Amino acid sequence: MGLIVQKYGGTSVADLERIRNVARRVAKTFEDGNDVVVVISAMAGVTDGLMKMSAQISENPQKRELDVLLATGEQTTAALLAMTLCAMNYPARSLLGFQAEVHTDCDYGNARIVDIGTDRIRRLMTGRTILVVAGFQGCDPEGNITTLGRGGSDTSAVAIAAALKADTCEIYTDVDGIYTADPNICPRARKLKVVSYDEMLNMASLGAKVLQIRSVGFAKKYNVPVHVRSSFNGEEGTMVVNEDSGMEKLIVTAVTHDKDQARITLKKVPDQPGIAAKIFTPITEAKIIVDMIIQNTRAGGKTDLTFTVPKSDFPRAMEIEREVARQIGAEEVLGGKDIAKVSVIGVGMRNHSGVASTMFNTLAKENVNIIMISTSEIRISCVIEEKYTELAVRVLHSAFGLDRED
Repeated sequence: MGLIVQKYGGTSVADLERIRNVARRVAKTFEDGNDVVVVISAMAGVTDGLMKMSAQISENPQKRELDVLLATGEQTTAALLAMTLCAMNYPARSLLGFQAEVHTDCDYGNARIVDIGTDRIRRLMTGRTILVVAGFQGCDPEGNITTLGRGGSDTSAVAIAAALKADTCEIYTDVDGIYTADPNICPRARKLKVVSYDEMLNMASLGAKVLQIRSVGFAKKYNVPVHVRSSFNGEEGTMVVNEDSGMEKLIVTAVTHDKDQARITLKKVPDQPGIAAKIFTPITEAKIIVDMIIQNTRAGGKTDLTFTVPKSDFPRAMEIEREVARQIGAEEVLGGKDIAKVSVIGVGMRNHSGVASTMFNTLAKENVNIIMISTSEIRISCVIEEKYTELAVRVLHSAFGLDRED
């Protein structure tokens, strides 16, 4: 039939009963005549538990040893699933990252996949064996265990699917697809049947938690069809695929929100060549990701510059910019964590005008002030006060005709 890569997240394998449920689903796919490679996450809560244990040993554990520790979560689940399939009389074998030839760089804790060897997996599949691969991990050129960062099992699955030229990569999670907004705050959000890679990349980077952004990047680069669906029912989910003409029927596909934002403002910065480089180079060297940037020109050769960073990096970024302000002669540095970003996304925006005015007018009617704005070809994002996040998502969802009909 075909080659299917299936990935199961932590909630899907949270206990032995759920592992048995996954085994039954895998067995059904195998019985349908498909070759099956399963990529598995650690049980829900296990990785956090291992992190807490390491913190009891050291406030700053060696990154290499931390990766060795964290990789045991997926190792445990992979073995248990393979055992369960064997107990059901299906041929199965577990593989750790290095055994599956997942080769990475040496950036412990956030390693990048550089290559995946397929010889061993293909050789094992010729004997009609279900392969269960521990996600989230690989090995560097020296043979050291590395981990891929949060959500890394998604990346493992899509990368393996790309290397094997699989027909589909199925991502099983605790939600039954990708929605037009977070159903927890927008009850009338509806499930999308199909989303383009570009739309999903934007959604993942702007607050949607369904897919890890690096996995979507792999899918787009290697044209891997990704099917996001629930492990708790048999319903069809959402396909993430290349853009086609039919996708333009929706001008806006989704509304996302991200509360993990903080802003920093440098007041009365000298308006001179090279100042921006002096402001942002130390931030880059500290590996802090800057999202939105806005500059307001003042009289007298001065300017105000505001940018956003993740909340977790806010204290460090403020410390850096206070020193930068002293060096460049800026008047002061202000900051705040009481903001959020709301975004509208859709490939249909490429050929339709009026999206920005609809967004701005909708927020204005609710007295929601827009602090910052950024745009791309298929996305408009606004920074607002955090307390208005849920309201903004709901009214924008309605304004762009995305509400589910009851």
